Amino acid sequence: MREAATHSWPIPFPIPVRATCKRQKEKEGTITISTNTYGYIRVSTREQNEDRQLIALRELNIPKRNIYMDKQSGKDFDRPQYKKLVRRMKKDDLLYIKSIDRLGRNYGEILEQWRLLTKEKGIDIVVLDMPLLDTRRGKDLMGTFLSDIVLQVLSFVAENERVNIRQRQAEGIAAAKTRGVRFGRPPRPLPENFPSAYQRWKAKEITATAAAKECGMALSTFRYRAAIYETAKTQIP
Repeated sequence: MREAATHSWPIPFPIPVRATCKRQKEKEGTITISTNTYGYIRVSTREQNEDRQLIALRELNIPKRNIYMDKQSGKDFDRPQYKKLVRRMKKDDLLYIKSIDRLGRNYGEILEQWRLLTKEKGIDIVVLDMPLLDTRRGKDLMGTFLSDIVLQVLSFVAENERVNIRQRQAEGIAAAKTRGVRFGRPPRPLPENFPSAYQRWKAKEITATAAAKECGMALSTFRYRAAIYETAKTQIP
């Protein structure tokens, strides 16, 4: 009885032992090597919840040690965890992000970082919410052309949204101020001897420096509080 023939697919280069490698047979019968897989998460503030992004990355079985997260604005890429991630990733590594605005919200810098990662470092990027942004696919001229267009459009949308958020915040603050809402830390109460020191200063019995010292204030603080105190006195009926 003849034994069934066996075939092995030749690997064009050795697999490094340190990498977590996976073999995948493609339609053409070639084998691609995927090394370390990473994930990046960003939320704008410490109050925002990163669970949605984290769940999406964990479903891909990305090792916990390979998931990096910044709680910082996307206005630029001066973020500690992102910098660590870029330094750690090597050629042919794979990076997952949930959406392009998690990478950043600055049009020019998103395009520059994308070029740095994909062209200079040779890293593949997958944007989960936009399947067209998967650098593992369409590496021919047309595929690159289409992904570049999508990237530019989404980067523009991301920065435009950041501008709109800032405008809405400014409009909200302005509206609140017209309603008498005060922002910032409330002023500390005046010391008990402030009225006396203020009156003697106004009567030119003591200098502003002496009055500030009596009240335990810096000279600039005394003058500032004195102006508010004087305005408040004139408004009392």
